Formats: sequence, structure tokens, C-alpha cells
Amino acid sequence: MCLGIPARVMDIRELGDLKIALVDFEGAVMEVDATFIPDLRPGDYVIIHAGMAIERLDPKEAEESLKIWKELLKILEKEYIKAP
Repeated sequence: MCLGIPARVMDIRELGDLKIALVDFEGAVMEVDATFIPDLRPGDYVIIHAGMAIERLDPKEAEESLKIWKELLKILEKEYIKAP
């Protein structure tokens, strides 16, 4: 199952035919294959699946999705992660 959490592109490197993007998942940074998204630029938002950027997102859509994820995480922390 893919959760579809938006990641913001921080940097892009080209290695021959391969395009590698450094992306930020709200503080978790990783490298992903971005070969299949033409004209990808730093600042763009993407959805990652199995280590590949599979879709570019509209910035407003990405921000709204991140807002909902943050609210959900707050609820989960409050309900399920009890401090000792």
C-alpha cells in the first residue's frame, strides 16, 4: 500500500540517463529515482513509490495534503503514543 505522502525536491543530479532527486519528507531526506518525471526542478513536490518519483503534485495540493498528514499525526500521537 502506498501512503502518498508528498516530498519536496531539494536537488537533482543527472548520472547519464538516470536522474536522482534529493527529496524531503518533512525532515526525512532521501535520494530517489526521478528519471520518469521530465523537467523536475528543486521546489517541486512529488509522490514517491518504491524509491521512484511517480507523480509531480500541484504545490497547493501538496501543501493541503501535508497539512492533513500533520493533523493526523497529532491525533495519533495524542491517542496512541502515551508518554511514560
